[in-house]
Amino acid sequence: MKRRDERGSAAIEAAIGVPAFALFVGLIIFGGRTATTHEALQSAAADGARSASLARDAQGARADARAAAVASISNQKIGCSDVDVTVDTNDFNKQPGVPGSVEVTVSCRLNLSDLAVPGVPGSRVMQATMSSPIDTWRER
Repeated sequence: MKRRDERGSAAIEAAIGVPAFALFVGLIIFGGRTATTHEALQSAAADGARSASLARDAQGARADARAAAVASISNQKIGCSDVDVTVDTNDFNKQPGVPGSVEVTVSCRLNLSDLAVPGVPGSRVMQATMSSPIDTWRER
């Protein structure tokens, strides 16, 4: 009985296994980047909402929220572009003593073009929203 020659089988295994492993690693990096970016956006939105809730009026709240959220994103160095901060200050119109909150939504475009993983878009818009209660008895 003749034994089969196994020369070249390692090359075939590598040709099949290496791309699959590279795809797996790319998907792990994709998941890590999106999770890290979402967490950073949540932190930025929370910072913006907290800053806005301490303001005395709606105009100041919008300015404070934007400044805090943009500073938070730049400090975290997550590589987002087209950062947009939306502040809902409708509850600032309520009478003193009536509970209200301010809501901040932070969104940005995350660049994923360097991953080169099939099915992964070149960029992805991500967003997070947080709210904070307005001081019911704030001074106006």
